[in-house]
Amino acid sequence: SIQAVNINMSNKKIVFASLPGADNEPTVDNFRCEACDPAPSPGDGELTIQTLYISLDPAIRCRMNTDTGVEYMSAWSAGDLVLGLGGVGMVTESNVDQYAPGDLVQPMVNWPWVEKFSARADDKLFTLYKRGHISPGANQTCVVSGAAGATGNLAGQIAKLGGCKRVVGICGSDEKCEHLRTELGFDATVNYKQSDISEALRQTCPNGIDVYFDNVGGTISETVIKQMNPDSHVILCGQIAVYNKDLPYPPPISEEIQAVIKERNITRERFLVLTYQEKFQEGLKQLQEWYMGGQLKVPEFVHEGIESAPEAFVNMMTSVKQTRVGKQLVCVNK
Repeated sequence: SIQAVNINMSNKKIVFASLPGADNEPTVDNFRCEACDPAPSPGDGELTIQTLYISLDPAIRCRMNTDTGVEYMSAWSAGDLVLGLGGVGMVTESNVDQYAPGDLVQPMVNWPWVEKFSARADDKLFTLYKRGHISPGANQTCVVSGAAGATGNLAGQIAKLGGCKRVVGICGSDEKCEHLRTELGFDATVNYKQSDISEALRQTCPNGIDVYFDNVGGTISETVIKQMNPDSHVILCGQIAVYNKDLPYPPPISEEIQAVIKERNITRERFLVLTYQEKFQEGLKQLQEWYMGGQLKVPEFVHEGIESAPEAFVNMMTSVKQTRVGKQLVCVNK
């Protein structure tokens, strides 16, 4: 993996132009595409990286508020370079022994939305097993909300590969539900826009819920928690339902749900991927093995050109055009 430095040195970049305002959805006008200097030749221990793909992730919406609500991620100011949560690039110049031109690199966090930049090499995933306490042969049922998204669809597949007896995905269209069941191996799905979620969960999770991978928060998560078994576990990954609201993270939950969690001894823990840096290589190796073996599928929806990143991100957040499943990417250079 790499850590970005000199991130303003490229020929085209995306900067944060303005705040959406409290409780508002982001717009394309909140971003600006600018020309900038080419990346310099790499210094000692550095690489020059050409961006190939940028990952678009809902979590960066938090950085568009005056306060992100978390201590590990700072808010953007007008004019700041946009930093995403991931990307893929190709080394074009190297001053590091273990990297050569043509090598592909992929850091875990903070990929700059720049066509070409300098970076310092740093040899620095799995929270599902640790936080969810998944155990093969334990006859566990795992529910994933936001299941058709980039994180949710992988969480469900990994839960199944890790030993869960039953995996149920919650998403927002029949098309997505069908894809999760037929292509990604989910045992059952719930379309929250068309179903009585409580009744649908009773039908799809007849033995209750042991693990909940929470991507959305809000009323959906409260409904799931009410059907969780004693000594079960909530993995607090994201809270998409409230990202456009000016609330602390994790957002507060009702007294009713607090009582359910306490009475049933349900763990509800947020996690930060950076806590598990020592597991990155191990996790990446396992993911690669599953992917190469055809056990793990990674659906993607690709936009072309770095200048398309703001519109693609806004569409993802507002669901204006995005009806596909999987991970949104921007293809910067072919």
